[in-house]
Amino acid sequence: MSEPTGAARRRGPFKVGDQVQLTDPKGRHYTFTLEEGKSFHTHKGAFPHDELIGAPEGSVVRTTGNVAYLALRPLLPDYVLSMPRGAAVVYPKDAGQVLAMADIFPGARVVEAGVGSGSLSAFLLRAIGDGGMLHSYERREDFAQIAQQNVERYFGEPHPAWTLTVGDLQDQLSDSDIDRVILDMLAPWECLEAVSKALVPGGILCSYVATTTQLARMVESIREHGTFNEPQAWETMVRNWHVEGLAVRPDHRMIGHTGFLLTARRLADGVEPPLRRRRPAKGAYGEDYTGPGSTSGRS
Repeated sequence: MSEPTGAARRRGPFKVGDQVQLTDPKGRHYTFTLEEGKSFHTHKGAFPHDELIGAPEGSVVRTTGNVAYLALRPLLPDYVLSMPRGAAVVYPKDAGQVLAMADIFPGARVVEAGVGSGSLSAFLLRAIGDGGMLHSYERREDFAQIAQQNVERYFGEPHPAWTLTVGDLQDQLSDSDIDRVILDMLAPWECLEAVSKALVPGGILCSYVATTTQLARMVESIREHGTFNEPQAWETMVRNWHVEGLAVRPDHRMIGHTGFLLTARRLADGVEPPLRRRRPAKGAYGEDYTGPGSTSGRS
């Protein structure tokens, strides 16, 4: 049985072509690709790549200036934060939430719209494996090219489960029996009709938006469409901690708001979503509003 795509690059001694992440004494990271005969240069001296080729991961190398660097393969969260960017990347904290809350499983059939720089695509591909399917749609060809290069660089080759299409999902989506749809775009509500037709009953729609106005419109659009259950929305924040002896405190910086996530599940055909029993706060909707948030006609 052959190894999954990219697995061989994640274990064993360092090889030519591997990505290496060096950590200096101050905790700063430097990432490069191993090449025979090359040298890594810093303002604290240099060392030859050949010194790491064949060495075990977790080795320590010293520059000509006698500065020690810890050598490890970059984790996927490290890689996506340092890779070339066309558009902004989906942060690891949000990618992890997508994988968990959208229930991405091995072999899943997933559609993604808004590839950006390929960050979330890499996370999705690693989760679904070679037996899954990821069809990604990106409107901008320049972003698609950068994303393709980043993903193939991470896995070391084209991923067999990935198809990348330049164009609008709502106009070109022809896939059916899709398990999960991930939307990372400015107007995800424009894709609801196409997504609803492609998703299997019980399938999950997950949308990533940046602003509260986008979030509100997407939630209301899902409710109005009538083929999904009540959407759930949230955001995540990450705060590291400084631990040094008895000095245990939060770091001065944290990763705060990056975006909102919301999920909703596809109902069976012909089923109407149950009415919401909670009433919206007074003034949440205008007096002339009669949409799904309205309490008119309900007891």
